[in-house]
Amino acid sequence: MKVKIVNHSRYALPEYQTPLSAGLDIRANIKESVTLAPLERAIVPTGLYVELPAGYEMQIRPRSGLAAKHGITVLNSPGTIDADYRGEIKVILVNLSNEPFAIEGGERIAQMVVARHEQVEWESVEELGTTERGEGGFGSTGK
Repeated sequence: MKVKIVNHSRYALPEYQTPLSAGLDIRANIKESVTLAPLERAIVPTGLYVELPAGYEMQIRPRSGLAAKHGITVLNSPGTIDADYRGEIKVILVNLSNEPFAIEGGERIAQMVVARHEQVEWESVEELGTTERGEGGFGSTGK
């Protein structure tokens, strides 16, 4: 699938790190490093602009290595880029660790996954069909 992209960053286009990867790594497009203190968040620009086809979205997700090793994650995970958005892609990062973390220009800060989606048409009814689970939620099926 071809997706139009404008790259105003100083870095190469996002790329898959392995042949079977679902997510493309995206980089911080910043001139000076940004240090996130514990529990601090920042909006990090990427310099990327995309034009997705109708019926698709782009999800911005954390990188597992940054999350596991440094406590850095995407705050509104997954962030959604809609097909009609034409602004710069920016990533809301948060530091959930106890240590400050410096983000450098060109650093891979998140990944993006392009996914097909449907739009719903609501059908108002008085009651819903029954299932074995019913209204059980938040751990009702076990640990």
